[in-house]
Amino acid sequence: MMPPFSSDQPHTILIAASAAYDVRALARMLVHHHFDVVQVHRGDEALKAVRSGNVALALLDVALAGSASLELCPRLRQAGERPLPVFLLSAHPGEEERLRAEEAGAAAYLPLSFTPEDLAEKILLQLQVITPAPLLAGVPTMATLEVNYHTMLAGSPDAILLMQRGSNHILDVNHRTRQLFGITETELVQSDLLALCPPVQPDGQPSAQVFSSHVEQVMAGQAQLFEMTMQHSSGRAIACELRLVPLTTAEHRLMHVRVADITARKLATALRDGKNALLEMIASGAPLSDTLDKLVRLIEAQLDGGHCSVMLLNHDGLTVHNTIGPSLPQDYLQALIGLPIGPAAGSCGTAMFRKDTVIVSDILNDPLWAAYRNAAAHYGLRACWSMPILLDKDTVLGSFAMYYTDVREPTAEDRELIRTASHLAGIAIVRTRREEELQRHREHLEELVAARTVELLHAKEEAEHINEELTTALDNLSMTQEELVRRDKLAALGALVAGVAHELNTPIGNSLMMADSMAERTAALRRDLQGGLRRSVLESYLEQAASADEVMLRNLNRAAALIDSFKRIAVDGGSSPRGRFKLGDVVAELLQSVQPQLRQLDLELIEDVEHWLEMDSYPGPLAQVLSNLINNSLVHGFAQRNHQPGSITLSVHDSGNGEIAIHVSDTGAGIALENLPRIYDPFFTTRMGASSGLGLYITHNIVTGVLGGRIEAASTPGHGTSFMLRLPKVAPL
Repeated sequence: MMPPFSSDQPHTILIAASAAYDVRALARMLVHHHFDVVQVHRGDEALKAVRSGNVALALLDVALAGSASLELCPRLRQAGERPLPVFLLSAHPGEEERLRAEEAGAAAYLPLSFTPEDLAEKILLQLQVITPAPLLAGVPTMATLEVNYHTMLAGSPDAILLMQRGSNHILDVNHRTRQLFGITETELVQSDLLALCPPVQPDGQPSAQVFSSHVEQVMAGQAQLFEMTMQHSSGRAIACELRLVPLTTAEHRLMHVRVADITARKLATALRDGKNALLEMIASGAPLSDTLDKLVRLIEAQLDGGHCSVMLLNHDGLTVHNTIGPSLPQDYLQALIGLPIGPAAGSCGTAMFRKDTVIVSDILNDPLWAAYRNAAAHYGLRACWSMPILLDKDTVLGSFAMYYTDVREPTAEDRELIRTASHLAGIAIVRTRREEELQRHREHLEELVAARTVELLHAKEEAEHINEELTTALDNLSMTQEELVRRDKLAALGALVAGVAHELNTPIGNSLMMADSMAERTAALRRDLQGGLRRSVLESYLEQAASADEVMLRNLNRAAALIDSFKRIAVDGGSSPRGRFKLGDVVAELLQSVQPQLRQLDLELIEDVEHWLEMDSYPGPLAQVLSNLINNSLVHGFAQRNHQPGSITLSVHDSGNGEIAIHVSDTGAGIALENLPRIYDPFFTTRMGASSGLGLYITHNIVTGVLGGRIEAASTPGHGTSFMLRLPKVAPL
């Protein structure tokens, strides 16, 4: 055994091997113990390096060691001032070659494929930089075990430990165990398994108590798969899943322990649950500061010693509005508020300015932090990467940053986490801004409503005042209207009476005049009788009496006809029977009565009637209306046609809105445009002596009164006249 290695001894590890041998992994492990690694590819170069006196140990590839006697190995051992330990590395290790290596004085004979971790541990043990674990009383060594357990564990993807039950001392581990805990095999073997755990679990229970309880259940025959928090040599917590299997030999009580690192799974579950909780907070309208604080803590729990912050940008898009970072110094965060963003404004300010992610692995030497590196150094911040929080490609809301206290580059996991955090922060910020905008709209709307309410109250008061005036005016108007209606009725009645008197005066006056004349002739005849009546005088008197009788009868018949027309003016529903009837029946009866006049005048009647249509109305007044309209065409339309062909059309259809449309038209002389407004006036006629002027007046009264409809007239002089009636299928009561 060589004497312990000291700091004043050589610190170079020489590797004599082909160029294909990769020494980088081994160099990274040895640098922590202050060793340099030098590689040569020829034997003479190796001897020269050893003679320099700086080599502490040599690794020699068997392929460069010379002939079968491996003569380069002893030459290297003796090339320096003191014997040099030499490890021979073989690409094809075998028992015969191992014996020759021992004869050549090699300190170790190892496979060339030996892992860098195992090789580094062998070197450090050889140089006594580390010491092997002491043999503990009652703890078996690998040599005393009945099975080569190390060989069995070598290929497992999980960390596997062989432990002595009762003492919890580790007897053997595989390569994955050394990787998981960052401890060499020498440090692990024959140490206590509980040394790999924190004293207390996250739930507050002592680790020893938790582990021993599971061991007891295993020994009681229960399979045990449970979770425990263990720790890396750096102090980092590792979430692990342990499976215990008891092993018993003739001499030893052992425990097989499989350890699976479930940290990533735990972190993924925590991240998923945390994201869901954040989305619920956002949906429920939680304060933005609370949401972002929870987001920062969620992401920090995913990191290995990282600190996170959220910066919010002012609405002007130029300066920092607020910062949130519960694990960062608050003085540092407060100093950032109000600072402008720009092309060299640290990681966050630059990221918001560029609208792109900014990675700064060394704050103290990066120009982006020139203006802020002293503040960062004061608080021990050495690395920072930041991602902008974007509403769209042109609108920046803020930034999410990760800080570390050592120089480092972001991992792929870090980049994915910061993308997730920025996305969630953006959702929360946008929701809050929209809520604030909505609140501003609500407040503005309330102001508008209040102002509008005042206006409406004023308008209501004014409307009420105007309404009072209108009510008064309406009352006055109503009284005035009633007075006017009364006067109009009196005037109409006066006009009607005057018309009646005028119309009756002529025939009655003629009759009276003729009666007076005959009374005088009768008196003269009596006188002649007293003196003797001549035959000629009597014959003359009789002729005059016959003529007078004819005149008087004609005028009295005329007066009787006028009186009959006057009686029809006052027709109403009370004097006419009402019932359901088919229009075809009314039209058929009407046409039968007018056919003689049509044949006499050689006129054609065109019928376009839906005979099945029914009405609940007054058939008598309806027939009178149709008769008056046809008679009007006969008297006024064709009186002077000079035997030219002509026609009258009667059309009856359902208008589809609960009304019957009746159209009566002719191809006669028509009505002058200036006379159309007066055709419904009583006694208005364009043929004095041939018409009383009451036909259309009576028709209008029946249509608008008894039948409850409307009547319209249209005419083109020289081409005919048409009347359109709109009558309800059910007449008003």
